[in-house]
Amino acid sequence: QVQLVESGGGLAQPGNSLRLSCATTGVTFSWYVMGWYRQAPEKQRELVATLTFNGTRNYADAVKGRFTISRADIGGTLYLQMNNLKPEDTAVYYCNARPVTWGATYWGQGTQVTVSS
Repeated sequence: QVQLVESGGGLAQPGNSLRLSCATTGVTFSWYVMGWYRQAPEKQRELVATLTFNGTRNYADAVKGRFTISRADIGGTLYLQMNNLKPEDTAVYYCNARPVTWGATYWGQGTQVTVSS
């Protein structure tokens, strides 16, 4: 059974950093494209970053140069390093596992990130 559990969210001042973690259970990284999405109040959920098994990374334009997605194969954890945070980064951040070929897509429960002075 696949489970995704996010942690690391919280309150940060503009310009500061946070690192989100997504602990996975039942995920074989080679079977999924792993990603982070976010949803701000009254807005649609949007892609933040994705990471394929072979290491290809994709970022939303709004976070390029500030956020870095990575993973630890031992332990099965996905990370999102967020630097130079801005108020517009405020959102609930979700971990996502999308199958490469076929099967179900999985979501975590989300972790709140608030950027405010």
